Amino acid sequence: MANPVTYRPKTGEIPLDPGVYRFRDEHGRVIYVGKAKNLRSRLNSYFANPQGLLAKTRTMVFTAASVEWTVVGSELEALQLEYTWIKEFDPRFNVMFRDDKSYPYLAVTMGEKYPRVQVLRGDKKKDTRYFGPFYPAKAIRETVDTMIRVFPVRTCSAGVFKRAERTGRPCLLGYIDKCSAPCVGRITPEDHRALAEDFCDFMSGEAKKFISGLEKKMAEAVAELDYESAARLRDDIAALRRVFERNTVVLSEDTDADIFALKEDELEAAAQVFHVRGGRIRGQRGWVVEKVEDMETPDLVEHLLQQVYGEGNSSNEQIPREVLVPVLPSNSDQMLEWLRGLRGARVDVRVPQRGDKATLMGTVEQNAADALRLHKSRRAGDITTRSAALQELQEALDLPQPLMRIECFDISHVQGTNVVASMVVVEDGLPRKSEYRKFSITGDAARDDTASMYDVIYRRFRNYLAYKAGDT
Repeated sequence: MANPVTYRPKTGEIPLDPGVYRFRDEHGRVIYVGKAKNLRSRLNSYFANPQGLLAKTRTMVFTAASVEWTVVGSELEALQLEYTWIKEFDPRFNVMFRDDKSYPYLAVTMGEKYPRVQVLRGDKKKDTRYFGPFYPAKAIRETVDTMIRVFPVRTCSAGVFKRAERTGRPCLLGYIDKCSAPCVGRITPEDHRALAEDFCDFMSGEAKKFISGLEKKMAEAVAELDYESAARLRDDIAALRRVFERNTVVLSEDTDADIFALKEDELEAAAQVFHVRGGRIRGQRGWVVEKVEDMETPDLVEHLLQQVYGEGNSSNEQIPREVLVPVLPSNSDQMLEWLRGLRGARVDVRVPQRGDKATLMGTVEQNAADALRLHKSRRAGDITTRSAALQELQEALDLPQPLMRIECFDISHVQGTNVVASMVVVEDGLPRKSEYRKFSITGDAARDDTASMYDVIYRRFRNYLAYKAGDT
């Protein structure tokens, strides 16, 4: 690890202006990005007494080998540039709110030719609409079973779908009218997509439109003495109302708000948000973050809003008129200006003091407390095991310091053809999947595994040296 004295900039060289700074390690990787109203004051705080810093901040300062900065014209520009760099470099020491993946969501894969309704946990996928979360998990299965009665959208896996296409026979759901059976051509791709869009519209809150339409059809069936159809429509209306009533009104129907809450200790913090649209809770998300610097709650709120609304990759993350927080974010004026710029309209960020909104925030805070407690119980054994494994590896290889980054390579082929290689990365004992890579191997390098491995290692470090030379 580097001694901070070796790369500390002279005080007179650091400007007094607002700006954004980056710490890099000995390999040139950006490991931390921060912003400051006064660059000189902020950077000097890292070097004045490194031993007095928080443990994780001290580790960052001693891991770094250089620091650089960029002066900007205003604090708003600093906020925007900081977020851009964090997204670009994904620095390992920055505060990053990691998604809580423990809740199941109802998902509709609108990116497929025949959209599929399914239950998903984990990372959110592109071109997929999400609704929920549902707790307990039984509730989501009941919702799906009820909804496909009225909107018979495909729910089967790709394997089941292809087998039905080959045999020309649908699965059981196709026979009992809980699937429109696009696999055997009972419905066109366009009509099936329209069904999926209606399914999404209903789950997004447009329930009254569909219920009114079914009631009108039921009345027409009764007028024509078609009582069998009327009874079926009656049952469909009852099913939709059961789903609709699960989304109970928690605030006035004209309320669109995101309600955030935090629960923290000296090392970590858990955050939760309820997305309220039309007075109903339409979604929820949770994150857990490790504190790197000695951050106050307003700083955490600022980073949380910056990350959630900066992503902009989910319908739940569309910025509402009202954002309710436990405390106002630091640099609140700049944050308000940034949010208004993203939304293109007024945004109110405030702390609820009393009434239904304050009560609902209490519920969100309880969720955050539960999430932090669960995270702590799961991580207690993981950290101990990981640290022990890294120390054991260091001793076995007789290394002066632990292996903070490990890259593993492997070669694969099909009887000597279609040769490919993969690289997986482990940092601090954890997989860093964003840096996994695949390599295609052709020509003379594909003659055997030894030549292929040489080619991959050579290309990897050639690119690394080129990247390092470009940054210096």
